[in-house]
Amino acid sequence: MTDQFFDYTQSVPEMLAQMAKVNTELSTYDLPTKLKHLVELRASQINKCAYCIKLHTSAARQDGETDARLDRVIVWRLVDDFTAAEKAAFAWTEALTTLDEQIDLQPIREALQEYFTLEQIGALTGLIAQINLWNRIQRSVH
Repeated sequence: MTDQFFDYTQSVPEMLAQMAKVNTELSTYDLPTKLKHLVELRASQINKCAYCIKLHTSAARQDGETDARLDRVIVWRLVDDFTAAEKAAFAWTEALTTLDEQIDLQPIREALQEYFTLEQIGALTGLIAQINLWNRIQRSVH
């Protein structure tokens, strides 16, 4: 084994292609683009994936997200920059990313249902699962 990182584009290209297809499918659901960026950023912060943080911060800026809000995603509970719907999505993101057995998911689910349809919640859950998968792949190569 060398000191170089793994090149999954060579070793498992079909797996990466299937993951890209999931991303394409997730983009067809009715979730606000800015929310998707923020959720991906929050999960990437938790997972300490520098590559994904840079990627999602840049994409969010391109889609009109402000630097002020991007700077404060990490402290979303302590600021008034985010809507109640965004905060519900952040709580869901954190719950599904950290998988802490002490977290009571019921209040988080109830908050989600105030702002999102069941289809949107399913898409949000898929988005969170997918970014967690990408984070782990990126962490393994960087």
